[in-house]
Amino acid sequence: MPADSFSSDTKKEKDVFKDSSISCVKVESASSSEYDAAFEKKTLRYLDWRILPILALAYAFSLIDRINLGAAYAAGMDVDLGLRYGSRYSIISCMYFVPYFFLQLPGNVALTYFGVRNWLSFVVVAWGAVQLGMGFVQHWRWLVLCRALLGVFEASFFPALVFIISTWYKRHEVQKRLAIFYLLAITAGGLSPLLAYVLSLLDGKGNLAGWRWIFVIEGIITIVLALVIYFFIPEFPDQNRFLTKEQTEFVLKRIDEDRGDALPDEISWAKIKLHLRDWTIWGYGVIFLLASLPTYAQGFFLPIILKGMGWSKTASLLLSVPPYGPTIITTIIIAYYADKHKHRSGFIAGCTLVCLTGLTLTAFAKQDAVRYFGCFLINAGNSGSGPCILAYSVNNVVSHSKRSVVTALTISLSSIGGIVATNIFRAADYPRYVPGLAVSIVAQILILVVLAIMTYHFDTLNKLSREGKLSEPLEGTPGFQYTL
Repeated sequence: MPADSFSSDTKKEKDVFKDSSISCVKVESASSSEYDAAFEKKTLRYLDWRILPILALAYAFSLIDRINLGAAYAAGMDVDLGLRYGSRYSIISCMYFVPYFFLQLPGNVALTYFGVRNWLSFVVVAWGAVQLGMGFVQHWRWLVLCRALLGVFEASFFPALVFIISTWYKRHEVQKRLAIFYLLAITAGGLSPLLAYVLSLLDGKGNLAGWRWIFVIEGIITIVLALVIYFFIPEFPDQNRFLTKEQTEFVLKRIDEDRGDALPDEISWAKIKLHLRDWTIWGYGVIFLLASLPTYAQGFFLPIILKGMGWSKTASLLLSVPPYGPTIITTIIIAYYADKHKHRSGFIAGCTLVCLTGLTLTAFAKQDAVRYFGCFLINAGNSGSGPCILAYSVNNVVSHSKRSVVTALTISLSSIGGIVATNIFRAADYPRYVPGLAVSIVAQILILVVLAIMTYHFDTLNKLSREGKLSEPLEGTPGFQYTL
């Protein structure tokens, strides 16, 4: 981006913020360094325990409710609802992502309007009720409607959680927290096939098939979870009710020292339109979109792929769990070093190469054992890159309004990956699904291309800023440098 173009956009952004009824106010007072080390450590540890587990639990059930379709299919839903004909299963899987794509940004706006606690509790109750209803559908077309409604209510949930986490920590503390949150959720999601298998053993109870019990029980659990969310979900830092006044001041000061946006600015449509003109915001979304292809492929089709290797229904469900295990260690290691070195793109590239290797093995290896090992690499690469991509996006923006837009857009574009995944893994390609895996391979190569372009762009602007060749500071914040 030329320097004069950057300056023009920055000036327009200042004008928009100037015209707002609520401006982004800096926290004026002493530096956060005046607090003693024991107080800082105790406060941050308390934040981690208070924020991350509840958000991870909430997202875990969002993920479980989203991906349990493959487990239900393997547990007998395919026969009862006639899903083996044509593209019925792909249509059902795909319909979730249509409203999921369009409603994420409006959902983040609703979050700020209704409040974190009220909005998130409402959407969890709503999708839990839909999930429960899926256990009683008698025709596959009703399942299409239920999946669409599930997408409507889950749309704003994940971007809201990432948005909330990013407002509580400094820029280069975020990935470790996102990784912990992501891993807790993904690990719970990885246990989804095991939970589904246990619930499927209720086959015949209450005159319901085993696959129906998967939806019924998980729907009930989700509705109960909404009560937990209402009482324990954290608000934004300046609105929190669980820290002392001194702790709140400490949190706000350290955020303001890091990036100057401790207090929220008003979100207006003028600001949203301005933020959407920044092409790098779309770049994060494209990377996350491409990275999501193998993620959704594993979530929806891994039990089916394993069944195609000759495993029984029970074995295919149980063997879907182990690929999620080793990623706990690798993802934490990647997040630790990415935050330590304040770097993102290199780690994303490394994870992408691991995923690419796994996809190649699963698609083209002759031995089923090697193909199954490829699933471990796919999951390790994706689980490692996910938090890194999200941290990359929120590290390089300033203001609550822009962070709200970037989280919503990044995650909403990933839903296109879900739409693509559900259509490239066709029933006609059973049992190896080579075309779908090949498309996922190409997607990983494209990630490396987009990542290289963005890294070059950010590096160039950082150098121009350090040399004083830009008329305005990066992101309108003096001293700000993009994280590469």
